Amino acid sequence: MAFERNAQHFGGYVMQRPRLGHISGVPLDQKACDTWEDIWKFQAHPEDVLVAAYPKAGITWMQEIVDMICQEGNNERCRRAPTYDKHPFLEAVAPKPVPSGLQLAENMDPPRILKTHLPVQLLPPSFWDQDCKVIYVARNAKDSMVSYYHFQRMNKGLPDPGDWDTYFSTFLSGNVTWGSWFDHVLGWWDAKDRHQVLYIFYEDMIENTRREIEKVKKFLGKELSEEILEDVYQHTTFHAMSENPMANYSTIPSFVMDHSISPFMRKGIVGDWRNHFTVAQDEIFEKEYGRRMAGTDLTFRTEL
Repeated sequence: MAFERNAQHFGGYVMQRPRLGHISGVPLDQKACDTWEDIWKFQAHPEDVLVAAYPKAGITWMQEIVDMICQEGNNERCRRAPTYDKHPFLEAVAPKPVPSGLQLAENMDPPRILKTHLPVQLLPPSFWDQDCKVIYVARNAKDSMVSYYHFQRMNKGLPDPGDWDTYFSTFLSGNVTWGSWFDHVLGWWDAKDRHQVLYIFYEDMIENTRREIEKVKKFLGKELSEEILEDVYQHTTFHAMSENPMANYSTIPSFVMDHSISPFMRKGIVGDWRNHFTVAQDEIFEKEYGRRMAGTDLTFRTEL
């Protein structure tokens, strides 16, 4: 466990929120920008599975589902390490001596389950060259904004979001780490027609988790019994994952993620945006949404 193994190095450590740099116009942590050449040259293996999503779209949930399917429902094997150690986060660069996501991935034998928040145009080309399977999780923009706001509040590894009104404008302009929600979901939507990309909606996962697990199982080419699929479902409910220290990020030091500000696994629902958006903000959002999503067949549900 990378953070636990290196905990003694952080006595009295104060986490400094990162500066943002840009790669091809996309805001990223400056530390990732500084090592971008190495990230871009990452060599994927044909048997690697990549789980991708815009931040706070359900990627941790999907990682656990994929892991359980690959481990044939054995939840003890799935508890072998925290999510951030067993599924390297490609563009993550932690304070030394904690290894970067790239280092973790390169030290792991394939087949690997890997994670990224990168927009499609910044994905290392070896994933396409090796025809890797990619599972992309998309969540409606309103709930994504709310969840990302609370995540930035508690996660010192991201810029300070400011107050909600400020963040509303920042998010809508795309001036957040990993860039515009609109560009992200649309880019990956287009990629699904050219590559092995399974595009899954968070709202569908909430509505019928078993159905979506079945889609993932089929995409990965796995044959599992109904009993095992039920084990996958039970292990990956919101309650089970929020109580699982290997999945809920509670093993991350509090100077990095302060769960007293907001838990990493906060609500896991559709429609929480209604508790944050003012009427005026909703009008502004809908106007921008209509402009940015015009001409696409990609649609989202903001309530169930």
